[in-house]
Amino acid sequence: MFEIDLKKFKKYDKPGPRYTSYPTAPHFNESFTNEDYVDEIVKTNYGEGLPDLSLYFHLPYCDTLCFFCGCNMLITRNRDRIKEYIKYVQKEIDLLRTYLLPDRKVAQHHWGGGTPTHLNPDEINLLASYISHSFEFSETSENSCEIDPRELTKAHLEALRNNNFNRISMGVQDFNEKVQKAINRIQPEDITRQAVEWVRELGYQSINLDLIYGLPFQTAKSFAETVEKIIDVSPDRIALFNFAYVPWLKKHMALIHQEDLPTPEVRLEILKSSIEQLTDAGYVFIGMDHFAKPNDDLSIALTEKKLYRNFQGYSTNAGTDLYAMGITSISQLKNIYAQNYKTEKEYYQAIDDELIPTAKGYKLSDDDHIRREVIMRLMCDFELDFKSIEEKFNINFKDYFAKGLNSADGGLREMQNDGLLEISDNGIKVKDMGRLLIRNIAMNFDGYIERKEDKAKYSRTV
Repeated sequence: MFEIDLKKFKKYDKPGPRYTSYPTAPHFNESFTNEDYVDEIVKTNYGEGLPDLSLYFHLPYCDTLCFFCGCNMLITRNRDRIKEYIKYVQKEIDLLRTYLLPDRKVAQHHWGGGTPTHLNPDEINLLASYISHSFEFSETSENSCEIDPRELTKAHLEALRNNNFNRISMGVQDFNEKVQKAINRIQPEDITRQAVEWVRELGYQSINLDLIYGLPFQTAKSFAETVEKIIDVSPDRIALFNFAYVPWLKKHMALIHQEDLPTPEVRLEILKSSIEQLTDAGYVFIGMDHFAKPNDDLSIALTEKKLYRNFQGYSTNAGTDLYAMGITSISQLKNIYAQNYKTEKEYYQAIDDELIPTAKGYKLSDDDHIRREVIMRLMCDFELDFKSIEEKFNINFKDYFAKGLNSADGGLREMQNDGLLEISDNGIKVKDMGRLLIRNIAMNFDGYIERKEDKAKYSRTV
């Protein structure tokens, strides 16, 4: 049984990064230019034994506004606008291909949004076929797409499947009608089950369902009913996200009334109950907010210590170079992060000028590399071997991270006393409850937080 001490857990509830990157996106800056990105592309496309590619395509358009949404999205029903965007994504592919070695294979390929299936089946075919003809894919590539069952037809899924997509991810959030009305996402249970049935009928390898706790009007009892139904649907993976209420970043979230949100105590009860339900049903708790069946690639990667984390969350494809296309998308190469322009106008203008549309980015320092590796290993392996870090970076771990290791108030020593982790002479091992607070643990190794240079506002960790 997964044990959670709610009293201990609650005291660690504070704002913190999700560490889909390190340094985190608020540290990206506009002094990083298109030339910096191209220079890194050229450097990382030289020599032998280069890593495989991971491709991400951001398709930002949605039919309606979900009040809880934290994604970079645009509401439109203008098909000409969507067609123009596809044309420019194709142009961005062409620009990027001029710098990439032709024999590098794609190991991972993901469409996110927005709502990728707001494209109609013909538009899906148009973009997907262009991508497949522009890149060489591995025979075992993981090709995934986010879908919305509310405007989905079987033809959408057939178009994706015919273009070698083999994984599907779908937002459910909550089946409770009162909650759905409050977040402006009316998604009856039957259309979710219909979409899952189609996915299975068409032979996709895996399906992931997203749930969100902390939404307005949720109670431990009502959300437990949703989780019970999700277990009956039996997806391969489940993401259980804590609602990040950030109206200062996403103005539309102000349409959700703060007084309707569950209290921190209720949120914790929902989390505790959900974890118990899912683990009792046989799902493996991957860490932080992910669950998977024991035979799923994520569970196997966790066991084999091959789990990886990027801007799409937990992944099984470690070591790839991530090239992201479309507005707001973020690429990650060995020494840099590069983010595209956020507006269509700026994005189109850069591409018309035959420039990769880089708005800002970040060059990692030696210290960033060390801390990124430590945080990544903690987030993915839930343990850390000091010697492996010392040998890789030629440092004395305990000296280098003296402040993080010895911090008292809310730090690692207190976490050890609270049973979240164990610190030995050789390393750190995160316990079950600590996996839920892995963001808090990782923050002790964040140089920007340690130096008090991080002024960004983050969602709460619990």
